[in-house]
Amino acid sequence: MSEHIVTSYDTDLEDLRRSIAEMGGVAEKMMADASVALVRRDTALAQNVIAADKRLDVLQREIEERAVLLIARRQPLAIDLRETISAIRVSGDLERIGDLAKNIAKRVVAISDQAQPQKIVLGVQHMSDLVQEQLKDVLDAYGARDTKAAHDVWQRDGAIDALYNSLFRELLTYMMEDPRNISFCTHLLFCAKNVERIGDHTTNIAETIHYLVTGVTLTDRPKDDASNYATIAPRAGA
Repeated sequence: MSEHIVTSYDTDLEDLRRSIAEMGGVAEKMMADASVALVRRDTALAQNVIAADKRLDVLQREIEERAVLLIARRQPLAIDLRETISAIRVSGDLERIGDLAKNIAKRVVAISDQAQPQKIVLGVQHMSDLVQEQLKDVLDAYGARDTKAAHDVWQRDGAIDALYNSLFRELLTYMMEDPRNISFCTHLLFCAKNVERIGDHTTNIAETIHYLVTGVTLTDRPKDDASNYATIAPRAGA
């Protein structure tokens, strides 16, 4: 392969990496802003989150198109093929994270005129803070191709699920105590579920990082038990 072709090939892969990094930055900001908007009942900030989703959608489509063209033109093998496939996977997860952050922002707009004790929101805020940490850590792991850091994110999935279940029960209690809380708490339940789903997508990205670096797919995702860890054999041709 000529030096010109190799250089052009490397440029194509680097362009994918930069676009994923940009998507990650947009997704992180959307989630952080959605959480702040929820706590502060800030409808203007919530509207900014909703508007930002369009940029994420555009980036995801561009990444998919470039990745498909790269496969068709370069016919990559081994690590280069895994990197191209991984870019498609990660961009899909980041696009969904943006959708979920946008959903939270829409709930903020819906409840902006409902006066409720701030303590009801604190559980969702705490859960969101933890998932934001997961998102930052997994994006750092992707940039560094760090499987150890990816495993750490992967193993936190069960703790987020357990926190969501606890929060679900807490919000149900508020609703049973006072029917006037039902509407507000229902919106918060949807917010909490969106946060939990964002956590699932960070775990998907962690699995993709492991596949990218090793060619091996993680399975048996831990649920409340970080020791529940297993792998399967590498894919053929990896």
